[in-house]
Amino acid sequence: MTRPVLLIAGTVLLAALWAGPVPRWAQASFSAHMVLHMGVVALAAPLIALGLAGGPFDPARRAPVLFPPILASIFELIVVWSWHTPALHHAARSHTPAFVAEQAAFLLSGLWVWLSTLGGGPIARAERRGAGVLALLLTSMHMTLLGALLALPQRPLFKHGGHGAEHGSGWLSPLEDQHLGGAVMLLMGGVSYLAGGVWLVLELLRRRVRPQAAADRDAQEVPRP
Repeated sequence: MTRPVLLIAGTVLLAALWAGPVPRWAQASFSAHMVLHMGVVALAAPLIALGLAGGPFDPARRAPVLFPPILASIFELIVVWSWHTPALHHAARSHTPAFVAEQAAFLLSGLWVWLSTLGGGPIARAERRGAGVLALLLTSMHMTLLGALLALPQRPLFKHGGHGAEHGSGWLSPLEDQHLGGAVMLLMGGVSYLAGGVWLVLELLRRRVRPQAAADRDAQEVPRP
């Protein structure tokens, strides 16, 4: 797919997530909140980043010093874990300004990570691949860890604005709803960032193989005396 198609796909997905029914469901359901969260950072953000990466509007190409992969990954870790503390999570479920701040933080931190690892000019992109692998694997690990911490407890950690801790999401108990949300984070978040890291590793291997293959070809073409 070309960059414009990826950019449009990411933008349309983001609009569907924010303008559709999921934000309303997320007020009462932790699993719906996690679908919204992962849809923003693990699906829409990488699509938008791929649509911008290497192109004329790529911010990592214009200002590469502002897009260090490891720092971006650490920042996203802080953002994600902070917004999943009970107080901030409840605020985002109950108050529109907090919800807007939460979603903006998720999108900006997700874009920062993906653009830091995928973007930049040709030379900068080659140099940042190694750091990008570490950044995406670090993000995959902390997403997996948080997902496990949400999926394994034997009591609900959050109260959801529409129903409170007593009623859950209607068809799930609060604990089952939390477990489902943790599983969504494990699958969507862990897998998306892990896949990005694996793709960068393959890119690094291809870059190593190509010069060697070219050198072997040139050696074969050298005329013998």
